[in-house]
Amino acid sequence: MFLAISVLLTGTSLCLFLWFVLQPATKQASAADHHTRHIMLNLVWPWVRAVRPLCEPFIPWRSRKRLDARLRLAALDAAWVPAELVALQALTFLVCTGMAALLLYAGWSLPWPQALLWGSLAGGLGAWLPGVTISGMGKQRQRQMLRELPFLLDMTTLCVEAGLNLHGALQRAAEYGPAGPLRQELRYTLAEIRAGTPRTDALRSLAERTGLPAMASLVSALRQADQTGSSLGPILRSQADQRRSEQFLRAEELAMKAPVKMLFPLVVFIFPCTFLIIGFPVAVNLIHGAW
Repeated sequence: MFLAISVLLTGTSLCLFLWFVLQPATKQASAADHHTRHIMLNLVWPWVRAVRPLCEPFIPWRSRKRLDARLRLAALDAAWVPAELVALQALTFLVCTGMAALLLYAGWSLPWPQALLWGSLAGGLGAWLPGVTISGMGKQRQRQMLRELPFLLDMTTLCVEAGLNLHGALQRAAEYGPAGPLRQELRYTLAEIRAGTPRTDALRSLAERTGLPAMASLVSALRQADQTGSSLGPILRSQADQRRSEQFLRAEELAMKAPVKMLFPLVVFIFPCTFLIIGFPVAVNLIHGAW
């Protein structure tokens, strides 16, 4: 009788534990959210949603604004909020800490406090990865927008010199420009203008979303042209020429940095192999001569 009650209580506890663990998995996200995230993130996202209310009260407002700007720069602000990023980092920390501590305790027979200490270091590295990944995505979008900006400025300049106003030229650039993040941001800006936002404010919002000094300079030049009544054609053409010259300067800078970046693999990998190939016959001859 006692054994049957123990088995029943154990089975009930196991079922309650599985229900508690698997409960977030029963909450389905929207189809739009699934398309904006990686398939691995879709698997863990229910647990992120479950941990999000626990993390949200501990995020300062400055950190919230900084994380929001980072998500907006990576084009993830439509599907993410800062609390979800913090929840993902917390889950990554817990999982990496537990797995590393268990591996050190079971595999290397370390004491449990020491294994937990080293596992927390591994968990810190794991929690650091989501933020670094999102920052890398934002920097990649900025580099792509910088490559697209001169061409879009050239199209806008041609449309303005052909007789269109600035709004019509921006519409043509957004319609026929190369597909990319800058074209998406420009379409969003035009949608804001159609919704009633003043053009200057919409362009200023575009510069803030992209985070590019080149876009801020363009918006400032356009605002000064509106205030003074200057012709937009020469201003846009000078902006396009300046952006193109900056692009060539960045390419030259990367070309000058390439030999410095190649120095480490050259010293660590190539030079030892070269010395080994050259020195092996000499060493063999010396050994045979000594015998």
